[in-house]
Amino acid sequence: MPLINPEDGYLTVFNLFETETYDGQARVVDEMKDIVDNATYPGWISSTVHAGVDTPGTLNYIQWRSLADLEARYQGQKFQKKTVPLFDQLATSVKLLKTELVHAQHHPDLGAAAEVSPERDDYAVFILFEVKPDQQQELLDTLAKPDEWIKTVPGYRSHGYYRGIDGTYVVNYAQWESKELYEAFHTLPEEQRPADIREGRLRARSLVTSRWANSFRAVHSRSAE
Repeated sequence: MPLINPEDGYLTVFNLFETETYDGQARVVDEMKDIVDNATYPGWISSTVHAGVDTPGTLNYIQWRSLADLEARYQGQKFQKKTVPLFDQLATSVKLLKTELVHAQHHPDLGAAAEVSPERDDYAVFILFEVKPDQQQELLDTLAKPDEWIKTVPGYRSHGYYRGIDGTYVVNYAQWESKELYEAFHTLPEEQRPADIREGRLRARSLVTSRWANSFRAVHSRSAE
């Protein structure tokens, strides 16, 4: 199964599709599963399809060997003439986010690295932070650093920060034991967080121009042989 590990050096692509209903979400998931099960693209490493939990939609967590391999896939006639029109029809919005994983950590109980897998029961939280290009690195420097405190928070499993290749955003993909435990962490009063964490959160909020979030569960995955 795919691992969340910056040392792999993969290009990580988050394909996000919003739908109006969970029935629409199910149709997108089915189409994604079919594409994943038939993937034979040069440079493709893995794909893990996620279904939306709190809001209808899907997320496909995809690893590629390089940006050049991904661009070759995007330029293909089948992708341009069949795949793009299909998902434009099924989804109310589409985001194809090309990123580089720059920092990841996980609870020691998970072993050497965190996995992205439907065989786990992770409550996956996806957050998209938009930022001015000249402040992207500062946002990463603020957020993407070791956090020993969060390992003590009940329900925490892993999190990673991803640099948007075009410089305009940062992604946070995190795994938690349950929605309830994540919400307890998310709504924890600021005064109950360590001082350095409070300072970093305050600085990050001053840099972020917009924030988009949803939660997901992995439902299907396949990797290249």
